[in-house]
Amino acid sequence: MDLQLKGKKVLITGGSKGIGKGIAQAFLAEGAIVSIAARGREALESAQSELGEVSIYETDLMKEEERKRLFHTYIEENGHIDILINNAGGSNGSSAAETEMELFYKAMELNYFSAVHLSKMAVNEMKRRGCGSIVNITSIFGRESGGKVTYNNAKAALISFTKSLADEVISQGIRVNSVAPGSILHPTGNWQKRLDEHPEKIKQFVQNEIPAGRFGTVEEIANVVVFLASERASWVVGASINIDGGQSRMNF
Repeated sequence: MDLQLKGKKVLITGGSKGIGKGIAQAFLAEGAIVSIAARGREALESAQSELGEVSIYETDLMKEEERKRLFHTYIEENGHIDILINNAGGSNGSSAAETEMELFYKAMELNYFSAVHLSKMAVNEMKRRGCGSIVNITSIFGRESGGKVTYNNAKAALISFTKSLADEVISQGIRVNSVAPGSILHPTGNWQKRLDEHPEKIKQFVQNEIPAGRFGTVEEIANVVVFLASERASWVVGASINIDGGQSRMNF
């Protein structure tokens, strides 16, 4: 299927490794013009070397001024934005009772406020052209209990924001959706680290918790994201789509 993404200008946060890099690769395969943003220069340059024709932006998405600088620089250099993928994120802390408030604030800043802020700036640009697409990367643990509480809370908030923003801007030709990955295995991810440290325990986890009987792949996330961002998904608005091999226990 031709997703009609050739020449589309795409900005992906957290794009230097893992799911973000996989999404960048999928967009490149469709002929899109891809830019990736992340905190580490070395990882960005490594991804650029591996992916080929991508622009890189070194930025700290925890900081409001850095987000403004990123977006303004991107528009100056690219003219406009067609697609924003809010992928940057991470977990911290432990149980709710034992996690310091500072870690709750940090988790919300990285997983939620960075996506909200960039989405607001992107929408302002997209309105001028009467079109655009935003896809937020959340988690099945933003839809149900599981994972670390700070991450769970922030991803739940992002799913809610996605629906609210989607309903506001669809009449102006802008679609906003989210995808909720389950457990995904890739070399730089937490699951790979856990698998290396406790192989039998993690194999048992997969057997018990993932009906498909294996971890998901970066490519399986990227394929859905690229479709959602394309006009082939023109009637998908405000959705949160599980990509989890059946791992989620929700029935919708």
